[in-house]
Amino acid sequence: MSASIMFNSAGWAKEKVILDTDMVELYDDGVAMIMLARSEEIDLLGVVTVSGNVWVAEATSYALRQLEIIKRPDIPVYAGTRHPLRAGRYKAMKMEQELFGQLNWTGAFNRPEPKSYLSLEPDRIPFKGSPKIKPETQHGVQFLINTIKANPGEVTIIAIGPLTNIALALRLEPEITSLVKRIVYMGGAFDVSGNITPAAEFNWWFDPEAARMAVRAPFSDQLIVGLDVSEKYKFNKEIFDRITAVETPLTSFFKYKYGPRFEEREDYTRFVWDTIAAAVVIDPGLITDVETRWVDVNTEYTQDYGQSLSYKKHGPMGTRRARILFSIDQERFWNLMVDLLTR
Repeated sequence: MSASIMFNSAGWAKEKVILDTDMVELYDDGVAMIMLARSEEIDLLGVVTVSGNVWVAEATSYALRQLEIIKRPDIPVYAGTRHPLRAGRYKAMKMEQELFGQLNWTGAFNRPEPKSYLSLEPDRIPFKGSPKIKPETQHGVQFLINTIKANPGEVTIIAIGPLTNIALALRLEPEITSLVKRIVYMGGAFDVSGNITPAAEFNWWFDPEAARMAVRAPFSDQLIVGLDVSEKYKFNKEIFDRITAVETPLTSFFKYKYGPRFEEREDYTRFVWDTIAAAVVIDPGLITDVETRWVDVNTEYTQDYGQSLSYKKHGPMGTRRARILFSIDQERFWNLMVDLLTR
């Protein structure tokens, strides 16, 4: 299916986007936000944070600080949900690991929750200090609902963290599914193994119940950017050198964060999961291989908790069709990323 059919925007109007994210400083989600903020194709209406790789307070701090660095304090940041839908999961994590096997990485579950976005541990304070701009007082879930209702049929949600905010918005106002233009997820692993357990990808493992609610909701357009595509492409020294060849506050941040890693190991690489989700909204022409399937998420509390499921024929009752992305134009993607990060 051609990208032009999948993403048929009207005229030259900017794409209205809400980014829902478990933000980390200048990792894939930070880069995704910066690309969206700088793209002439995108009107970034706001950033909503959620717990996942970090606690929501940390995600809020990182989002604010990076918007300061790129001089976009006009983009509002809303703190969203602190804990996944499954009651007590944070406190039960030790038991879960004993039942289903030890996990190398559990994100926010791995440490105590900060009291606020200004009370991070010293080694977790973003580049050159805590943010000076403040988050909005409205809860992120309410912002999602209000913004979608105010812009019927126009808002694309890019959900690159656990889907807790999306699920709660659906519970509060189910009718928003008919008002959302599309939702793009970074999550899931369908034809490949998970990255947090053999079965599950991290974002959907962190809150499987929320992920299941989201993919089963009657959105008219769902695109999934999972491990099937995002672990095919790696940031490396060549891309790092292209970005840091330009002198800006942002590229200085890149040097600060990644320079020591490349000094230690010139062959250092990392995946750019969330960045791909943002990129295919900015430039749908990046998409080269996508397949429509019925999708679901396993919420049985077993070793397969959080596993993403797909069916090429009609899936179980309650499942809905979504597009799963399998490949992109790699050269075009890196060129887009470098261009937006060096402006």
